Amino acid sequence: MSEETKSTGVADPDMKLEVLVIPVSDVDRAKKFYARLGWRLDADRAAGDNFRLVQFTPPGSGSSIQFGMNLTSAAPGSAQATLLAVSDIEAVRSKLIALGVDASPVFHCETGTACRFSNVGARVTAPHPERLSYYSFVSFSDPDGNGWLLQEVTTRLAGRIDPATTTFASVSDLASALRRAANAHGEHEKRLGQPDANWLDWYAAYVVAEQTGEKFPQ
Repeated sequence: MSEETKSTGVADPDMKLEVLVIPVSDVDRAKKFYARLGWRLDADRAAGDNFRLVQFTPPGSGSSIQFGMNLTSAAPGSAQATLLAVSDIEAVRSKLIALGVDASPVFHCETGTACRFSNVGARVTAPHPERLSYYSFVSFSDPDGNGWLLQEVTTRLAGRIDPATTTFASVSDLASALRRAANAHGEHEKRLGQPDANWLDWYAAYVVAEQTGEKFPQ
């Protein structure tokens, strides 16, 4: 906490990442691509012949992307390794393939996670063998070559999310979390040697712990 916050008793103001601008060479082509992904079209606005802004939001995301005319001086295709967090990387990859997107096989790094960047470390084709959160990836690109990475995130790093405000971005994310809780609870009942009458409370504690990175219920 900053000295100013301590002295005034006022919390730091929110600073939410709202928009990422990506450089494209053909606005209409890019618009068709991101619409095909099923991303929500928020805006398509022009001002004369020298300005156009198109905004899309990925499903469940609190942040959006913008592209268009005279939005950035960056070279088309230069945005790389932009991460999209997903709760089931194989399911999302299958959907991309069904939509005609040239998505890579699921991969993990031989060591660490740096191989998500081009030419850094060795990639192994397959999800992480222990299916660790943050360690499985899929790459794909838009028509200009802007590179995207799916990153499977099921358990957040400790302190990443406030447990008092745990939320889910979609029904699909919540359903995936409940399935993981059900599998973990099955192992919990095996350890108990009997059915757990308080399974609802256990599920709730597991789902929150998974999101916040806190200790799982025993």
